[in-house]
Amino acid sequence: MMQVEDENKWPPWLKPLLSESFFVQCKLHAASPKSECNMYCLDCVNGALCSVCLNHHQDHRVIQIRRSSYHDVIRVSEIQKFLDISSVQTYVINSAKVVFLNERPQPKPGKGVTNTCEVCERSLLDSFRFCSLGCKIVGTSTIFERKKKISPEKKHLITAMSDSDDSYSSSIYQRRRSNHNNISIHSFTPSTPPPTAASLRAAKRRKGIPHRAPMGGLIIEC
Repeated sequence: MMQVEDENKWPPWLKPLLSESFFVQCKLHAASPKSECNMYCLDCVNGALCSVCLNHHQDHRVIQIRRSSYHDVIRVSEIQKFLDISSVQTYVINSAKVVFLNERPQPKPGKGVTNTCEVCERSLLDSFRFCSLGCKIVGTSTIFERKKKISPEKKHLITAMSDSDDSYSSSIYQRRRSNHNNISIHSFTPSTPPPTAASLRAAKRRKGIPHRAPMGGLIIEC
């Protein structure tokens, strides 16, 4: 149910757009000098298009993808007609305001940074939450919002409780195993039976002192 709700937040062309590869040669018009695929039709959603392909998409909603430092961007003036890009940081490139399609890896935020992308933690200006359209999709999903509500203290507590449970279970297992081993040893080593009256009488019996008879015979007292 949550996944369906998340899907309904966005137009059906957005996720295919973000996963598309641009600036590759068009397979249909490789011989054309304008065969580089940097266009996208929001109505057809059939992959990246070159300028020659646009002849088959007249009167369609077509946007152009541009590049900045090997990352795909789109002009705000184009995308904001079809999509809510609020909370996504904008940049000015070649005198035009743009937004990035997907996140860009960043080792760690710079010193003095007070705001970062809620998804990839890239450094941002204070008035924005996401660095790209892709991060906004992830960051506003129901599952991500639920995880974000768990405070670091609760996460630490949950981890500690989990570790404690594991330790407790391990100690019980060790005790059970020790008891089991003791039982096994006892079963193979029977205890000495308690003494009986007959055994006590037998223990008290001693051989008598031999006496010589007056006539030289030997009498043994049993």
